[in-house]
This record gives sequence, structure tokens and C-alpha cells, in this order.
Amino acid sequence: MECRGWELRDKEIINLSDGSRIGYVGDVVVDLDQGRVTALVVPGRLRLFGLLGREPDQIFPWSAVRRFGTDTVLVDGEQETGE
Repeated sequence: MECRGWELRDKEIINLSDGSRIGYVGDVVVDLDQGRVTALVVPGRLRLFGLLGREPDQIFPWSAVRRFGTDTVLVDGEQETGE
């Protein structure tokens, strides 16, 4: 299965440990020196329709990604919270 970077934005991240739906991929972190993806980022949810800002982004290291489906990305374990 092939997937381009922009196609990841349509994929929903699901946590394998508890089956929770986390959100949709909003961005990827790329190591330019090595030329590889290092993490997937889910943007934080809006607070009060965006008037109070956002919750912190959730960052899932590439090592936590277990499987890609046509509509989903399965990740294992706890997520890191970024800024």
C-alpha cells in the first residue's frame, strides 16, 4: 500500500490499547537529515469554539504506529503531548 503525505490527513488515529478514537492526522514530523517520518501529530481540540485556544497537540512517535488502513492508522500505547 502506498500513501502520500497529504493523504495522511484523511486518516483517523485509533489507539490499539483501548480502542479510543483520537482524531485525524494533522501533520507529520520529518527528520530532514535522515529523510524519514519520525512522528504523526493530531491537533488539539478547540476550546469554546476556538475562543479559548486549543488543547495541546498529541504527538505519536513513528515507533508507535502499528498499521495503516484505508481510513485509519492504528497506534500502540500512550501518546506524547506537545506544544
